[in-house]
Amino acid sequence: MTDPASAIKREVSQLVELQIQTFRQDSSLTASELREYRMRAEKIRILYQELDRIGRRRLEQPLRRAS
Repeated sequence: MTDPASAIKREVSQLVELQIQTFRQDSSLTASELREYRMRAEKIRILYQELDRIGRRRLEQPLRRAS
């Protein structure tokens, strides 16, 4: 089974790459492109929050076992 954190990291990487490609465009962003950019930025933020939750759970698990 795939580690959830690894899958999230791959998705974040893909989204960040799209954001970089968007910035590299020679022309100004259209309203649609800007909307998509903002949606990707929000998705990246949410995914990082999920990674943070996963990391915190992993750190807490050894503490629960020791109790």
